[in-house]
Amino acid sequence: MTLPSSPARAMWPVRAVAAALLAGALLSGCTTFSDDGRNAYERAQGEEPGATADATESEKPEPPYDVRPLLQPDKEYLGVAADGAPKKMDAVKDFAERAGKKPNLIEFYSAWGDRYETSLVQNAWDYGGLSFIAWEPFDVDLKDIASGKEDEYIRTYARSVKELNLPVALSFAHEMNGFWYPWGTKKATAAQFTAAYKHIHDVFDDEGATQVIWVWSPNVVNPMPKVKLKPYYPGDDYVDWVGIIGYYATDGPSTWDALYGPSITQIRSFTKKPFIIAETAAQAGERKPADIKDLFQGTAKRKDFIGFVWFNFDKETDWRINSGPLSEKTFREQAADARFGFDVTKP
Repeated sequence: MTLPSSPARAMWPVRAVAAALLAGALLSGCTTFSDDGRNAYERAQGEEPGATADATESEKPEPPYDVRPLLQPDKEYLGVAADGAPKKMDAVKDFAERAGKKPNLIEFYSAWGDRYETSLVQNAWDYGGLSFIAWEPFDVDLKDIASGKEDEYIRTYARSVKELNLPVALSFAHEMNGFWYPWGTKKATAAQFTAAYKHIHDVFDDEGATQVIWVWSPNVVNPMPKVKLKPYYPGDDYVDWVGIIGYYATDGPSTWDALYGPSITQIRSFTKKPFIIAETAAQAGERKPADIKDLFQGTAKRKDFIGFVWFNFDKETDWRINSGPLSEKTFREQAADARFGFDVTKP
Protein backbone atom coordinates (compact mmCIF):
# COMPACT_ATOMS: atom_id res chain seq x y z
CA MET A 1 0.00 0.00 0.00
CA THR A 2 1.05 3.58 -0.14
CA LEU A 3 2.67 5.06 2.93
CA PRO A 4 -0.24 6.73 4.79
CA SER A 5 -1.84 3.51 6.02
CA SER A 6 1.22 1.31 6.55
CA PRO A 7 2.05 2.20 10.19
CA ALA A 8 -1.44 1.34 11.36
CA ARG A 9 -1.28 -2.02 9.65
CA ALA A 10 2.04 -2.81 11.30
CA MET A 11 0.45 -2.48 14.74
CA TRP A 12 -2.29 -5.05 14.19
CA PRO A 13 -2.21 -7.78 16.86
CA VAL A 14 -1.68 -11.42 16.04
CA ARG A 15 -5.02 -13.13 15.62
CA ALA A 16 -6.17 -15.92 17.88
CA VAL A 17 -5.85 -19.48 16.63
CA ALA A 18 -8.88 -20.83 14.76
CA ALA A 19 -9.57 -24.56 15.01
CA ALA A 20 -12.69 -25.63 13.11
CA LEU A 21 -12.24 -27.99 10.16
CA LEU A 22 -14.64 -28.47 7.27
CA ALA A 23 -16.97 -31.48 7.38
CA GLY A 24 -16.88 -33.77 4.35
CA ALA A 25 -20.45 -32.99 3.41
CA LEU A 26 -19.62 -29.33 2.95
CA LEU A 27 -16.95 -30.21 0.41
CA SER A 28 -19.31 -31.94 -1.97
CA GLY A 29 -19.55 -28.88 -4.21
CA CYS A 30 -15.80 -28.59 -4.81
CA THR A 31 -14.49 -28.80 -8.34
CA THR A 32 -11.71 -31.33 -8.87
CA PHE A 33 -8.67 -31.93 -10.99
CA SER A 34 -8.80 -33.64 -14.34
CA ASP A 35 -7.76 -37.31 -14.45
CA ASP A 36 -4.23 -36.29 -15.41
CA GLY A 37 -4.12 -33.74 -12.60
CA ARG A 38 -5.45 -36.27 -10.13
CA ASN A 39 -2.83 -38.81 -11.18
CA ALA A 40 -0.07 -36.23 -10.75
CA TYR A 41 -1.41 -35.38 -7.31
CA GLU A 42 -1.41 -39.04 -6.26
CA ARG A 43 2.17 -39.49 -7.48
CA ALA A 44 3.15 -36.44 -5.41
CA GLN A 45 1.69 -38.20 -2.39
CA GLY A 46 3.72 -41.36 -3.08
CA GLU A 47 0.68 -43.27 -4.28
CA GLU A 48 0.05 -45.23 -7.43
CA PRO A 49 -2.44 -43.43 -9.69
CA GLY A 50 -5.83 -45.09 -9.54
CA ALA A 51 -4.95 -47.06 -6.42
CA THR A 52 -8.29 -46.21 -4.85
CA ALA A 53 -10.31 -47.20 -7.93
CA ASP A 54 -11.83 -50.26 -6.24
CA ALA A 55 -12.92 -48.39 -3.13
CA THR A 56 -16.56 -47.58 -2.56
CA GLU A 57 -17.73 -44.01 -3.06
CA SER A 58 -17.92 -43.44 0.69
CA GLU A 59 -14.33 -44.64 1.12
CA LYS A 60 -12.80 -42.49 -1.62
CA PRO A 61 -10.76 -39.54 -0.37
CA GLU A 62 -11.98 -36.09 -1.31
CA PRO A 63 -10.04 -34.90 -4.37
CA PRO A 64 -8.08 -31.67 -3.93
CA TYR A 65 -9.92 -28.49 -4.85
CA ASP A 66 -9.05 -27.34 -8.35
CA VAL A 67 -8.22 -23.63 -8.21
CA ARG A 68 -7.68 -23.26 -11.96
CA PRO A 69 -11.16 -21.87 -12.79
CA LEU A 70 -10.52 -19.11 -10.24
CA LEU A 71 -7.22 -17.95 -11.71
CA GLN A 72 -8.46 -15.91 -14.65
CA PRO A 73 -12.27 -15.75 -14.51
CA ASP A 74 -14.44 -14.11 -17.15
CA LYS A 75 -15.63 -11.49 -14.65
CA GLU A 76 -13.85 -9.28 -12.13
CA TYR A 77 -13.33 -9.93 -8.45
CA LEU A 78 -14.94 -7.38 -6.17
CA GLY A 79 -12.95 -7.74 -2.99
CA VAL A 80 -12.84 -6.14 0.44
CA ALA A 81 -10.74 -6.04 3.58
CA ALA A 82 -12.99 -5.01 6.45
CA ASP A 83 -12.69 -4.61 10.21
CA GLY A 84 -12.98 -7.93 12.04
CA ALA A 85 -13.65 -9.96 8.91
CA PRO A 86 -13.91 -12.79 8.23
CA LYS A 87 -13.98 -13.81 11.92
CA LYS A 88 -17.09 -11.68 12.12
CA MET A 89 -18.86 -10.75 8.93
CA ASP A 90 -20.79 -7.69 10.13
CA ALA A 91 -18.44 -5.24 8.42
CA VAL A 92 -18.54 -7.21 5.17
CA LYS A 93 -22.34 -7.30 5.23
CA ASP A 94 -22.41 -3.55 5.84
CA PHE A 95 -20.03 -3.04 2.92
CA ALA A 96 -22.23 -5.22 0.69
CA GLU A 97 -25.35 -3.29 1.64
CA ARG A 98 -23.71 0.04 0.89
CA ALA A 99 -22.06 -1.23 -2.31
CA GLY A 100 -25.25 -2.89 -3.54
CA LYS A 101 -23.32 -6.09 -4.23
CA LYS A 102 -21.69 -8.84 -2.18
CA PRO A 103 -17.89 -8.97 -2.35
CA ASN A 104 -16.52 -12.32 -3.51
CA LEU A 105 -12.93 -11.90 -2.29
CA ILE A 106 -12.23 -11.23 1.39
CA GLU A 107 -8.75 -10.22 2.45
CA PHE A 108 -7.32 -10.51 5.95
CA TYR A 109 -3.88 -10.43 7.52
CA SER A 110 -1.99 -13.21 9.25
CA ALA A 111 1.33 -12.84 11.07
CA TRP A 112 4.11 -15.36 10.62
CA GLY A 113 3.66 -17.91 13.38
CA ASP A 114 -0.13 -17.83 13.26
CA ARG A 115 -1.79 -21.12 12.40
CA TYR A 116 -3.81 -21.40 9.23
CA GLU A 117 -7.10 -19.92 10.37
CA THR A 118 -9.50 -22.49 9.02
CA SER A 119 -12.62 -21.07 10.65
CA LEU A 120 -11.97 -17.68 9.03
CA VAL A 121 -11.48 -19.23 5.61
CA GLN A 122 -14.65 -21.27 6.15
CA ASN A 123 -16.63 -18.18 7.21
CA ALA A 124 -15.60 -16.34 4.07
CA TRP A 125 -16.46 -19.32 1.87
CA ASP A 126 -19.86 -19.83 3.51
CA TYR A 127 -20.60 -16.18 2.75
CA GLY A 128 -19.57 -16.66 -0.88
CA GLY A 129 -16.08 -15.21 -0.72
CA LEU A 130 -12.63 -16.54 -1.55
CA SER A 131 -10.15 -15.82 1.25
CA PHE A 132 -7.11 -13.73 0.41
CA ILE A 133 -4.47 -13.91 3.15
CA ALA A 134 -1.64 -11.41 3.41
CA TRP A 135 0.97 -13.49 5.25
CA GLU A 136 3.26 -11.06 7.06
CA PRO A 137 6.70 -12.33 8.20
CA PHE A 138 7.17 -10.08 11.21
CA ASP A 139 9.82 -11.27 13.71
CA VAL A 140 11.44 -13.78 11.35
CA ASP A 141 14.42 -13.48 9.06
CA LEU A 142 13.83 -14.26 5.40
CA LYS A 143 17.16 -16.08 5.36
CA ASP A 144 15.89 -18.46 8.05
CA ILE A 145 12.79 -19.22 5.99
CA ALA A 146 14.85 -19.90 2.88
CA SER A 147 17.33 -22.11 4.75
CA GLY A 148 14.64 -24.41 6.12
CA LYS A 149 14.71 -23.30 9.76
CA GLU A 150 10.98 -22.57 9.65
CA ASP A 151 9.96 -25.73 7.81
CA GLU A 152 8.07 -27.33 10.68
CA TYR A 153 5.77 -24.32 10.86
CA ILE A 154 5.39 -24.08 7.07
CA ARG A 155 4.55 -27.78 6.78
CA THR A 156 1.95 -27.55 9.55
CA TYR A 157 0.37 -24.58 7.79
CA ALA A 158 0.39 -26.36 4.42
CA ARG A 159 -1.16 -29.52 5.88
CA SER A 160 -3.99 -27.43 7.33
CA VAL A 161 -4.61 -25.89 3.92
CA LYS A 162 -4.70 -29.33 2.36
CA GLU A 163 -7.00 -30.76 5.05
CA LEU A 164 -9.52 -27.94 4.83
CA ASN A 165 -9.53 -28.37 1.04
CA LEU A 166 -10.89 -24.94 0.15
CA PRO A 167 -9.21 -22.52 -2.26
CA VAL A 168 -7.23 -19.67 -0.75
CA ALA A 169 -5.17 -16.84 -2.23
CA LEU A 170 -1.91 -16.44 -0.32
CA SER A 171 0.33 -13.39 -0.55
CA PHE A 172 3.66 -13.70 1.25
CA ALA A 173 5.58 -10.59 2.36
CA HIS A 174 3.64 -8.03 0.35
CA GLU A 175 5.17 -4.66 -0.55
CA MET A 176 8.61 -6.21 -0.39
CA ASN A 177 9.95 -3.49 -2.72
CA GLY A 178 9.16 -0.80 -0.14
CA PHE A 179 11.20 0.23 2.89
CA TRP A 180 8.48 0.35 5.58
CA TYR A 181 8.26 -3.34 6.51
CA PRO A 182 10.99 -5.42 8.18
CA TRP A 183 11.10 -7.69 5.11
CA GLY A 184 11.49 -4.67 2.83
CA THR A 185 14.49 -3.02 1.24
CA LYS A 186 16.08 -1.72 4.43
CA LYS A 187 16.57 -5.15 6.00
CA ALA A 188 16.35 -7.71 3.18
CA THR A 189 17.57 -8.13 -0.37
CA ALA A 190 15.61 -9.16 -3.42
CA ALA A 191 17.51 -12.46 -3.48
CA GLN A 192 16.54 -13.19 0.12
CA PHE A 193 12.89 -12.44 -0.60
CA THR A 194 12.71 -14.66 -3.70
CA ALA A 195 14.56 -17.50 -1.94
CA ALA A 196 12.10 -17.40 0.98
CA TYR A 197 9.04 -17.15 -1.29
CA LYS A 198 10.17 -20.04 -3.48
CA HIS A 199 11.05 -22.21 -0.49
CA ILE A 200 7.58 -21.77 1.01
CA HIS A 201 5.99 -22.63 -2.33
CA ASP A 202 8.19 -25.75 -2.66
CA VAL A 203 7.27 -26.95 0.82
CA PHE A 204 3.56 -26.54 0.03
CA ASP A 205 4.08 -28.53 -3.16
CA ASP A 206 5.89 -31.23 -1.20
CA GLU A 207 2.92 -31.44 1.18
CA GLY A 208 0.41 -31.61 -1.69
CA ALA A 209 -1.29 -28.35 -0.65
CA THR A 210 -2.48 -27.52 -4.15
CA GLN A 211 -5.44 -25.40 -3.02
CA VAL A 212 -3.36 -22.21 -2.97
CA ILE A 213 -3.48 -19.33 -5.46
CA TRP A 214 0.01 -17.84 -5.12
CA VAL A 215 0.07 -14.04 -5.16
CA TRP A 216 3.15 -11.88 -5.63
CA SER A 217 2.28 -8.44 -4.26
CA PRO A 218 4.64 -5.53 -4.88
CA ASN A 219 3.74 -1.97 -4.02
CA VAL A 220 3.41 0.41 -6.96
CA VAL A 221 6.83 1.76 -7.82
CA ASN A 222 5.89 5.45 -7.58
CA PRO A 223 7.24 6.03 -4.01
CA MET A 224 10.57 4.28 -4.77
CA PRO A 225 11.17 4.44 -8.54
CA LYS A 226 14.80 3.33 -8.26
CA VAL A 227 13.83 -0.10 -6.83
CA LYS A 228 13.35 -2.38 -9.83
CA LEU A 229 10.76 -5.13 -9.60
CA LYS A 230 12.31 -7.85 -11.75
CA PRO A 231 14.88 -8.97 -9.13
CA TYR A 232 11.99 -9.55 -6.70
CA TYR A 233 10.03 -11.79 -9.06
CA PRO A 234 10.19 -15.50 -8.08
CA GLY A 235 9.29 -16.72 -11.59
CA ASP A 236 6.16 -17.84 -13.40
CA ASP A 237 6.34 -21.32 -11.88
CA TYR A 238 5.79 -19.72 -8.47
CA VAL A 239 3.18 -17.06 -9.17
CA ASP A 240 -0.50 -17.24 -10.16
CA TRP A 241 -1.49 -13.59 -9.67
CA VAL A 242 0.45 -10.35 -9.61
CA GLY A 243 -1.19 -8.57 -6.67
CA ILE A 244 -0.20 -4.98 -7.27
CA ILE A 245 -0.84 -2.59 -4.35
CA GLY A 246 -1.58 1.10 -4.78
CA TYR A 247 -3.86 3.66 -3.14
CA TYR A 248 -5.39 6.90 -4.36
CA ALA A 249 -3.97 9.51 -1.96
CA THR A 250 -4.76 13.21 -2.18
CA ASP A 251 -1.06 14.01 -2.64
CA GLY A 252 -0.44 11.15 -5.10
CA PRO A 253 -1.35 10.12 -8.66
CA SER A 254 -4.90 11.09 -9.59
CA THR A 255 -5.53 8.63 -12.43
CA TRP A 256 -5.47 4.84 -12.82
CA ASP A 257 -2.75 5.02 -15.49
CA ALA A 258 -0.55 7.28 -13.38
CA LEU A 259 -1.00 5.16 -10.27
CA TYR A 260 -0.51 1.71 -11.80
CA GLY A 261 0.99 2.33 -15.25
CA PRO A 262 4.71 2.59 -14.36
CA SER A 263 4.55 -0.68 -12.40
CA ILE A 264 2.60 -2.46 -15.15
CA THR A 265 5.22 -1.45 -17.69
CA GLN A 266 8.00 -2.99 -15.61
CA ILE A 267 6.08 -6.15 -14.75
CA ARG A 268 4.94 -6.84 -18.28
CA SER A 269 8.60 -6.97 -19.33
CA PHE A 270 9.06 -10.24 -17.42
CA THR A 271 5.65 -11.92 -16.93
CA LYS A 272 2.19 -12.17 -18.47
CA LYS A 273 0.49 -13.40 -15.29
CA PRO A 274 -2.89 -11.78 -14.53
CA PHE A 275 -3.03 -8.73 -12.31
CA ILE A 276 -5.26 -8.21 -9.32
CA ILE A 277 -5.13 -5.00 -7.30
CA ALA A 278 -4.44 -6.60 -3.94
CA GLU A 279 -5.07 -3.48 -1.89
CA THR A 280 -6.52 -0.13 -2.85
CA ALA A 281 -8.82 2.62 -1.66
CA ALA A 282 -9.22 6.36 -2.04
CA GLN A 283 -8.37 8.89 0.61
CA ALA A 284 -11.32 10.87 1.93
CA GLY A 285 -11.71 14.23 0.26
CA GLU A 286 -13.22 16.12 -2.61
CA ARG A 287 -11.55 13.92 -5.21
CA LYS A 288 -12.70 10.58 -3.78
CA PRO A 289 -15.82 10.00 -5.94
CA ALA A 290 -13.75 10.60 -9.08
CA ASP A 291 -11.06 8.24 -7.77
CA ILE A 292 -13.64 5.50 -7.18
CA LYS A 293 -15.01 5.85 -10.70
CA ASP A 294 -11.47 5.85 -12.09
CA LEU A 295 -10.62 2.64 -10.19
CA PHE A 296 -13.61 0.71 -11.51
CA GLN A 297 -13.32 1.91 -15.08
CA GLY A 298 -9.54 1.57 -15.26
CA THR A 299 -9.67 -1.99 -13.93
CA ALA A 300 -12.52 -3.00 -16.22
CA LYS A 301 -10.83 -1.77 -19.38
CA ARG A 302 -7.77 -4.02 -18.91
CA LYS A 303 -8.41 -7.65 -19.81
CA ASP A 304 -5.31 -8.71 -17.90
CA PHE A 305 -6.74 -7.29 -14.64
CA ILE A 306 -9.15 -9.56 -12.77
CA GLY A 307 -10.42 -7.19 -10.09
CA PHE A 308 -9.43 -5.41 -6.89
CA VAL A 309 -9.64 -5.52 -3.09
CA TRP A 310 -10.93 -2.37 -1.38
CA PHE A 311 -9.32 -1.56 2.00
CA ASN A 312 -12.49 -0.49 3.83
CA PHE A 313 -11.00 0.87 7.06
CA ASP A 314 -11.00 4.19 8.89
CA LYS A 315 -7.33 4.23 9.85
CA GLU A 316 -5.29 7.45 9.68
CA THR A 317 -7.70 8.53 6.99
CA ASP A 318 -11.17 7.29 6.16
CA TRP A 319 -10.69 4.82 3.31
CA ARG A 320 -14.22 3.44 3.65
CA ILE A 321 -16.62 3.71 0.74
CA ASN A 322 -19.03 5.55 3.04
CA SER A 323 -16.64 8.32 4.10
CA GLY A 324 -19.10 10.64 2.38
CA PRO A 325 -22.52 10.25 0.74
CA LEU A 326 -21.27 11.02 -2.76
CA SER A 327 -18.45 8.50 -2.40
CA GLU A 328 -20.88 5.79 -1.33
CA LYS A 329 -23.29 6.67 -4.14
CA THR A 330 -20.49 6.55 -6.71
CA PHE A 331 -19.18 3.21 -5.45
CA ARG A 332 -22.67 1.72 -5.60
CA GLU A 333 -23.21 2.98 -9.15
CA GLN A 334 -19.88 1.59 -10.35
CA ALA A 335 -20.28 -1.75 -8.55
CA ALA A 336 -23.57 -2.28 -10.38
CA ASP A 337 -21.50 -3.01 -13.51
CA ALA A 338 -22.21 -6.66 -14.36
CA ARG A 339 -18.52 -7.21 -15.02
CA PHE A 340 -17.81 -7.01 -11.28
CA GLY A 341 -18.69 -9.94 -9.03
CA PHE A 342 -19.40 -13.62 -9.67
CA ASP A 343 -20.01 -16.79 -7.69
CA VAL A 344 -16.59 -18.04 -6.66
CA THR A 345 -18.09 -21.33 -5.52
CA LYS A 346 -19.23 -22.02 -9.10
CA PRO A 347 -16.76 -20.20 -11.35
